[in-house]
Amino acid sequence: MSDVENWVVPHQGFNYLPDTVAVTAAHQIDKLLACGIDADIFAGHVDPAFFIGIAIHAGINSGISAEGNINMLQSLRMHRPVLLDEELAVKGQIVAVTEVPRGLRVDTDVWFEDTHGQRVISAPRTSLRPDPQRAESKSHSADVTDKDKGKDKGAGERPQPVVDDLSALEFLASYQLTPEGVRAYSMEGNSIHYEMEPAQKAGFRAPLIGGGMGVHFLMAELWQAHKQSGGPEAFDAEIYFRRPIFWDDAVAVYSRADEKSGLNAMALLKEDAQGNNKVGTEISLKLFKPGLI
Repeated sequence: MSDVENWVVPHQGFNYLPDTVAVTAAHQIDKLLACGIDADIFAGHVDPAFFIGIAIHAGINSGISAEGNINMLQSLRMHRPVLLDEELAVKGQIVAVTEVPRGLRVDTDVWFEDTHGQRVISAPRTSLRPDPQRAESKSHSADVTDKDKGKDKGAGERPQPVVDDLSALEFLASYQLTPEGVRAYSMEGNSIHYEMEPAQKAGFRAPLIGGGMGVHFLMAELWQAHKQSGGPEAFDAEIYFRRPIFWDDAVAVYSRADEKSGLNAMALLKEDAQGNNKVGTEISLKLFKPGLI
């Protein structure tokens, strides 16, 4: 329904149209190659980060526009690994819509069931649907730092940082984003991710990657670190998009673990204008279960 002229205004209780999806091996290879990631890391399984974008497009296909929307908080729960080409049923519902100074804060639950009706992936999220009439005149071209700790510049309550001590992180890998790669990865639906004019009109200096694209880097290193066990068996992650990551940024993946809880956090860092590392995306791993292979 991406060509629908009269989009549905998000409202509590709106149910997504039922649909089915499958991530093919060719699609995974193509999109991960655009990120600079070797798809073989996932050994026949789907990178769960794909379900972030698939969940957003489930809304688009149901009549909810994603144009200009900003993903703020993403939960991603893998109840079990998903096989490439495995067909899953898509289900979703808008659970809450809240007016905030910058527009509408929309809470959505989207999940994916196998042929037995069992959830295999859950991807609820909170996004900001900006209202141009309410938008702040201040540009988003600078990093979103938020001096008021309890607020997110008019988007509602801002969760506390997962990673508050960068020195406790362990470096895993670095990646250089390029406009060509980001364009090749991006799908139609939100042009601030692949066109300069809409991005600058929204107040950004350049197109910014979609949240799901950034999570691919984190998932790749998570699988790489546990390849001897066949990758994670299950996990429950809360993902926070703290700062925009632009299509020409360099990013680095870090992890945090301790003896008591093991691996408990990951972060995608970028340098600010002064050359200091800042958190772009961070993950709190509330549950992590390594594979048993």
